Amino acid sequence: MSSENLSWLCLLSLVLLLWTSEVVAIAPGNKTYPALFAFGDSILDTGNNNNLRTLSKCNYPPYGRDFPGAIPTGRFGDGKVLSDVITEGLGIKELLPAYLDPNLQDKDLPTGVCFASGGSGLDPLTAGSQGVLTMGDQLKRFNEYVGKLNAVAGAENATAILNSSLYLMSAGNNDIAYTYLSARLSPMPFPAYADFLVNSTSTFIRDLYALGGRKFALLGALPLGCLPSGRASAGGVLCSVLANEYAQLFNTKLSSMSSSLSSELADSRIVYIGVYEPLLNLIQNPNQFGFRVANIGCCRVQTLLCDPLNPITCLDIPDYVFWDAAHPSEKAYRTLAPAIVQACSNM
Repeated sequence: MSSENLSWLCLLSLVLLLWTSEVVAIAPGNKTYPALFAFGDSILDTGNNNNLRTLSKCNYPPYGRDFPGAIPTGRFGDGKVLSDVITEGLGIKELLPAYLDPNLQDKDLPTGVCFASGGSGLDPLTAGSQGVLTMGDQLKRFNEYVGKLNAVAGAENATAILNSSLYLMSAGNNDIAYTYLSARLSPMPFPAYADFLVNSTSTFIRDLYALGGRKFALLGALPLGCLPSGRASAGGVLCSVLANEYAQLFNTKLSSMSSSLSSELADSRIVYIGVYEPLLNLIQNPNQFGFRVANIGCCRVQTLLCDPLNPITCLDIPDYVFWDAAHPSEKAYRTLAPAIVQACSNM
């Protein structure tokens, strides 16, 4: 081989090496999405309520008992919550930080943050009556986030992140269980109220779409009547049939809306993910999934949340489907998450 040909071969190898190195540097690896953004209620909230003037917060023991370092971060559970587990399952990062966390860093922004607020819902009365972030408040925070992302990543990269990320939403649970059934703040017949909630979801998705969102995963309502708090409202033993019926009707309408809206918004993918049946199956058949107790929480309280003045809980949290009266344990979330992650990966 001539020295001239050898020189060209070395140059070509160098170019290929540099190109390959650049690809490795920017490729997302096994990630399906570059970032995840969470909106809605306590199922996804990772600590946004900590500094709000509200009783709907849990930045105190025994919350966080199974979180790394046993720290009560404001997550509504013993450890990681569903948004963390899904983010981890998608290969994005281990934890999804709360947007209102004062320790949030610029390096956290490109891979996603959480805007969800425990106690919130689609009806402004739901959040307003508890002093937590309404969905409108969460949208405003996201709009603010977009400006920060542009500053950190540059406009072109920011647009690419926003267009290709996953937008995860869980809302409607508190509207049904609290605003409609418990506080009775709405005079509408429930079918009309469910339409109102679903239309509010549609509006919220459209607003996120206008800000760059394209892929949306909408989690359905839980089997609210079979949560420990739902059982308590029905006498303490059996599930509340009415709460479950309302949750199912809402889910049917939400699923229908997601299909029609996805076909309407160009380049969008909007998927309804049912969690009602999987969680109900876990509640009705706990032994099949490695649990023993599904009717009460590990933190045994008459109200929704654990008592900060009485942080004593069960000793065997892996046996319990629920952590408190309204929220599944981390183990339960991890049992439900693989199907959700798979559905999100297939979008």
